[in-house]
Amino acid sequence: MMIIADNIHKSYGSLKVLQGVTLRVAQGEIVSVVGASGAGKTTLLHILGTLDRFDKGQVLINQHDTSGFNDRQLSAFRNRHIGFVFQFHHLLPEFTALENVGIPAFIGGKSKKEGERRATRLLAMMGLEDRMDHKPAELSGGEQQRVAVARALVNDPSVVLADEPSGNLDSRSSEELHRLFFDLREQINQTFVIVTHNEAFADLADRKLTIHDGVIL
Repeated sequence: MMIIADNIHKSYGSLKVLQGVTLRVAQGEIVSVVGASGAGKTTLLHILGTLDRFDKGQVLINQHDTSGFNDRQLSAFRNRHIGFVFQFHHLLPEFTALENVGIPAFIGGKSKKEGERRATRLLAMMGLEDRMDHKPAELSGGEQQRVAVARALVNDPSVVLADEPSGNLDSRSSEELHRLFFDLREQINQTFVIVTHNEAFADLADRKLTIHDGVIL
């Protein structure tokens, strides 16, 4: 299993956000997570991505138990094992698409040549061969988000966690992005956990998990 989460609890003061969440995600699986606002979807994603710590339970990512890691170790682990795609692309405006995608590789210790090689290959997979030297402001919303997906993949992560990745796109760009996730699963056996309000896309996933009041139904 790529992700094993057992009996995860998380509270913020007196507010109980997650109350005993347990889930398994296999290599190459696409899992969608749905639920009302405030149900705990994003909190779960942040815990799986080691962006937030849980109060009780256990999380294993690719057989790694990160509960004892300090902040520096968690940062290094995230860079190597976890890719993130958010609703907004968060691309650095002063850098080209190629440079944006390569940044996590450079941070992870790859040479400039290796980082650019990986970034070039991924942008080609995204259909952006002719847009590599463009800066974010010169790209459409759908293109910007595909650059963000390439950036999430540049270090060959164990899992990509996406939080409303198509929430800021028009319907056509959303469909293209959703199709891209399934293409990537077929091409490189990539594992995805995707929080979404798009029920049509959620239903296409291998499994759809519904969170209600901090528990998976």
